[in-house]
Amino acid sequence: MSTRASKRQRMDKDEKFHLIYWPGIPGRGEHIRLALEEAGVAYTDTAHQENGVKEVISQIDTSNQGDTANPPPFAPPILRHGEYTLSQTPNILLYLGPLLGLSPLPTDDPVGMYHVNQLALTALDGFSNEAHDTHHPIAVGDYYENQKDEATKKARDYRENRLPKFFGYFERVLSGDASKGGEYLYGGQLTYADLVLFQTMDGVSFAFPKCIEKLKESEKYDKVFALYERVKEREKIKAYLESERRQKYSQGIYRHYSELDG
Repeated sequence: MSTRASKRQRMDKDEKFHLIYWPGIPGRGEHIRLALEEAGVAYTDTAHQENGVKEVISQIDTSNQGDTANPPPFAPPILRHGEYTLSQTPNILLYLGPLLGLSPLPTDDPVGMYHVNQLALTALDGFSNEAHDTHHPIAVGDYYENQKDEATKKARDYRENRLPKFFGYFERVLSGDASKGGEYLYGGQLTYADLVLFQTMDGVSFAFPKCIEKLKESEKYDKVFALYERVKEREKIKAYLESERRQKYSQGIYRHYSELDG
């Protein structure tokens, strides 16, 4: 074994994970938390640390130029693990997947980790990024109240066209052979893509409760809603969701405006 591989093995075993994210909202950091919680590994989280927000700000401050091993992050979530500092939700999950047993190892499935990443990216596109854009369709830095007319139009298209399209896609994935049984998205077992789909569905259910209930009642997406419930009832996930570590939705990615729910 090379010195680098040996060092990596020791680090993977001994080093704790440290999540750097804003307090007060689940946000994009929630995808990282769910992976760590499901894996049952020890981690720290600035969202639950006194003055943790200072660490978030220090990481994204324009004076931070990173170090010899790590470029500076643009925005949280940020994961520190040993000597590594990583950012971007899908990138962190791609790193964590093989370490935590939440995506296939390349030795077992050469492209499996990329299939899992593909599914997670699609869920983030449809149920996170597009959901956010319904209440900030013009400018991220401007108030919702200053773009309500545009938000109403954006939300209508999201409810009527985009949400059914993405739900239909994941129903098709669960009906496909690569799912291996239809209980989980890929390979017949839980991966972080299932956790991402669960969290994003949970968020859009908060933001668009009437719309999601209609989609559920249509019975066109029964496999997708069954997966949501299956993940929700997993022992470690259920315990986390019932704990104080699970933060409530407020003014983050997922916001409930009744006028946008139709």
